Amino acid sequence: MQFVLAAKSGYIRRKVMESESANLSCIDLSDLSIGAEVFERVAKFCYGVNFEISVRNVAALRCAAEYLQMTEEYCRGNLAARTEEFINQAAVKTLPGAVALLRSCEGPLLPMAESLRVVQRSVDAISLKACKELNRPTRSPPNWWAGELAVLSPTSLQMILIAMKSRGADPKSLAAAIVVYAENFLPHLLHPSSGASAPAGGKDGTRERSLLESVVSILLPDCDAPLPVGFIFYLLRAAIFLEASERCRRELERRASACLDQATVADLLTITLDYAGERVVDLETARRIVAGFAEREAGGGGGAVYKGDSGAAGCSAAVQKVARTVDSFVGKIASDEELSVSKFTGIAGALPKSARRFDDDLYRAVDIYLKAHPGLDEIEREKASSVIDPLKLSYEARLHASQNKRLPLQIVLHALYYDQLKQRSGMEDEAAAGAPGATLGPDHGLNADVSLIRENEALRSELARMKMYVSEMHRGGGGGGQGSGVKARSKKAMFFSSVSRTLGKLNPFKQGSKDTSNMDDGVVVDVTKPRRRRFSIS
Repeated sequence: MQFVLAAKSGYIRRKVMESESANLSCIDLSDLSIGAEVFERVAKFCYGVNFEISVRNVAALRCAAEYLQMTEEYCRGNLAARTEEFINQAAVKTLPGAVALLRSCEGPLLPMAESLRVVQRSVDAISLKACKELNRPTRSPPNWWAGELAVLSPTSLQMILIAMKSRGADPKSLAAAIVVYAENFLPHLLHPSSGASAPAGGKDGTRERSLLESVVSILLPDCDAPLPVGFIFYLLRAAIFLEASERCRRELERRASACLDQATVADLLTITLDYAGERVVDLETARRIVAGFAEREAGGGGGAVYKGDSGAAGCSAAVQKVARTVDSFVGKIASDEELSVSKFTGIAGALPKSARRFDDDLYRAVDIYLKAHPGLDEIEREKASSVIDPLKLSYEARLHASQNKRLPLQIVLHALYYDQLKQRSGMEDEAAAGAPGATLGPDHGLNADVSLIRENEALRSELARMKMYVSEMHRGGGGGGQGSGVKARSKKAMFFSSVSRTLGKLNPFKQGSKDTSNMDDGVVVDVTKPRRRRFSIS
């Protein structure tokens, strides 16, 4: 047998000649990673026995021929020439054939297949034929070629996508190929049925995690292959529940932030709720995505936040759209009983207040949260409501807020006072417009400020008197007869009536505050938190 093999193999011929034994019966071929089945075909070729060369075994036969030195130098029509002819004339002529050839090179055979350029020829053939299919489809559906690539390893797919990009392939087509590939690898993670449980743990979880991380590692840059928004959020949801590496999750979060203006409330809920969609399990990821979007916009990564000088009116369309999406999303999760105040305000306040032209949707979310959490104390209710800018509520929302007993008092007073200023400003404007030849002097604004300062001082005096009176009532609560009690009640009623009339005219919020009738919606009034709620004069 050794003489038959030596006739066509330079490697075996050299081993026989170097052997000191006249009858060499064993040759070590452990370095050749082709397997017993492939070596059997090599032996059949040497003995002249017919066998089939296919796209699935030709790469292994070509590597074996190279290793055993079965070239034309030792025999005409040797195995190396025969396999090369098959690769060039048959294997790479069709897309499925080239894919099968490339797949057969994966594994232990890869280093030698790369050195023989079998891998590169396969990649070139696949990328060329896939690009042709993009321009002129020959089968239905038009993206059938993407399904053919789904059997390859992530590394092989990445080489093909890069080659297609260099040939000018449409980025959307590259993205479609990645989506089809991921759906083939992780079907139940990307399209879970309703009420599905979390991904399996143990060995199955390890395998799925490895596959997911491999898929994420081959994603092309956003500009080269813009992936669908929903697909990115499904990948991120799978990464969260599979506890993928930090690098994998941060990459997906970065991509989600970059396209957040195209996302929907359902996309945010995808990464927030459990697989059954019943409870909130991860709000921090959503907060980082929204905060990342805000940083990207503010830093110029996606365009400046402001395009004008008038606050939120100058916000980009993307920022305003994201603000509406976030407000609706917060409204969806606000009724979760286990949602803490800090987590609620963390996601509700992830965008700057200037990103919203009106806070009606955010007010609705806060109201839902307060209604679903009746056990909150005053400080917690104030913290939950701090994300709202009362000056940005519409008239209907302010009217609702003025009658909302769940809201902290300062929010209600803020809304009422803003309405008062608007009404007073409107009347003054009408009077000024109706007076013939009436003009506003340069000191008009200063006089208005002085007037408001005086009103504020008067209000503080009234509140100080009320505080002292309430304290005296507490100290002498039990004394006095019936007559004195009637007198006290009468005096108390007259006093509070006076205070109520004063509150209807004055600004209870800020010393030396200016007239806010012409204030832009984007300007926020700083309200100092009282040391004692409701009856504080500070």
